Amino acid sequence: MSNLETEVVVIGAGPGGYPAAFACADHGKQVTLIDQSAQMGGVCLHRGCIPSKALLHLSKLIQEAKDAAHAGVTFGPPRIDIDQVRKFKNDVIAKLVGGIGQLQQGRGVKFVQARARFNGPTSLTLDYPDGSTGSLKFKHAILATGSSPVVPTAFNLGDPRVMDSTGALELVDIPGRLLVVGGGYIGLEMGSVYAGLGSKVVVVEMLTGLLPGADRDLVRPLQRRLEGLFESIRLETKVAGLEATPAGIVARLTGPDGTTVAEPFDRVLISIGRRPNSANLGLETTRAQVDAKGFVVVDAKRRTAEPTIYAIGDVAGEPMLAHKATREAKVVAEVLAGEPAAFDAVAIPAVVFTDPELAWCGITEAQAKAENREVKVVRFPWAASGRAQSLGRTEGLTKLICDAKTDRILGVGIVGAGAGELISEGVIAVETAAVARELADSIHPHPTLSETLMEAAEAIIGQATHMYRPKR
Repeated sequence: MSNLETEVVVIGAGPGGYPAAFACADHGKQVTLIDQSAQMGGVCLHRGCIPSKALLHLSKLIQEAKDAAHAGVTFGPPRIDIDQVRKFKNDVIAKLVGGIGQLQQGRGVKFVQARARFNGPTSLTLDYPDGSTGSLKFKHAILATGSSPVVPTAFNLGDPRVMDSTGALELVDIPGRLLVVGGGYIGLEMGSVYAGLGSKVVVVEMLTGLLPGADRDLVRPLQRRLEGLFESIRLETKVAGLEATPAGIVARLTGPDGTTVAEPFDRVLISIGRRPNSANLGLETTRAQVDAKGFVVVDAKRRTAEPTIYAIGDVAGEPMLAHKATREAKVVAEVLAGEPAAFDAVAIPAVVFTDPELAWCGITEAQAKAENREVKVVRFPWAASGRAQSLGRTEGLTKLICDAKTDRILGVGIVGAGAGELISEGVIAVETAAVARELADSIHPHPTLSETLMEAAEAIIGQATHMYRPKR
C-alpha cells in the first residue's frame, strides 16, 4: 500500500482533467493527475472527438470525390482498406497522446494510473491495476471523471454487434446495413462515417426532428443532404426491441402510425445520450451534492458544497462538451491561485461535424421566443456566396439573432461546409457584446465563407450587398 500526498489532485485525465492539471502546475502548484487508463486524453481523445473526426475526414473525402462528378471530374469507386483506415485513426490518437505526455512531464505533473474514491474531504483511496490499494491526501481535488454512453438494459444483449459510440469507433468492419438509434450529433456523425465507407445506414429518432434543441433552420439543409447519404431517416420511430440472430440483429421498429415492423441489420449503434460518471466515487463521504440527473452540483467557481472539492466537465453539468470542460479547468486553476475567476461564459459553441457541419452559439431563435425577447433575425443563404458557389456547396445558411433595439448580437447559427471553423467569430461577437454594425463594418476577405457573417450583419442594419429584402 502506498501513501501519497499532493497539493492538488485531479481525478480524470480527459479534456477537463489534464488541462486542469497543467494549468495548476503553471500556477506553481504541486499536482497529481489520476486516471484509470494508462494514457491521458480521456474519452475525447481515445474514444470520442478525435477518432470520430479522423474518420469523418475520410468519409468527407469520399463524398467530395463523388460530388466532383457534376463539375466534370469523375473518380472510380473507392477501395477501402479497413485495416489501414483503423491504423490512420489510431496513429492520430497516438501522436496526440505522445504530445500530452511530453507536456505532462515538462510541467512536472505526477501521473498515476488508478481508480480513485473519496474517503473524506481531503483524502482518496486508490485502487491500482495490479489489485493493490493505496491512499492520497490532498489540499484540493478537481473532479473531472466525464461521462459514459447510455445503453438501455433492453438493448444490452451482450452481443458485440450492438454497439455504443466506443464500439462503433473500433471499426471492426464495414457492416452492410447499420441501424443508428438516436438522431443526435453522435448518431449522425457516426452514421455519416459508416455511410461514407459504404454501409447502408438507417437512422431512427423517436422525436419529430433530428438534433433536438438545434435551430430548425440549420437542421433542414443538413437533413436534406443526409437523406441522400443514408438509406433512410425515420422520425417519430421507436425501437420496440432487438433480437440477436445468426443472420444479424433484428430490430422491431414502431413508426408514427403505430405499426411495428421487424428488420435485420448487420450492426446496431445505440446513441441516445450520455450520463455523468458521478457514481461510486465516494462522494457520500464528503459534503458534495449530486442532482437528480447525476451531475455534481457546483457554483460559478466550479466548487462543490465541499470547499476542498471542485468539479468540471461532463460530470459537472450541461453542455457536455470538451471545450467547455477545458475552459472550466482554467477557471478552477485561477481560483486555486487566488485570482477572481468564475465560469461566466455567455456563448459556448456547439458543433455537429457532419457534412455539412452545423454550429451555433448564444441564444437560438426558439429561445428568444420562449423568453419573449424582441429580436431581429436574418438568414443569409449561401447560394448568394461566391465562395460557396465555387465550392459547389450552396446548401448552407448563416443566421444572426440580434436585439431588436440595440442590434447587439445575441446568437449565431451556421450550417454549411466548415461551419465549425466559422462559428468562433460568432462566439467572439456574442461574448464581447458586439453589435451588428461592428461585424458589418469589419472587412472580411473575398471570396470566403466568412463573408456570410458580414453580409448577415449588413442585413440586420440595412441591406446586404448580395441579398435584397423588400422593406415592409
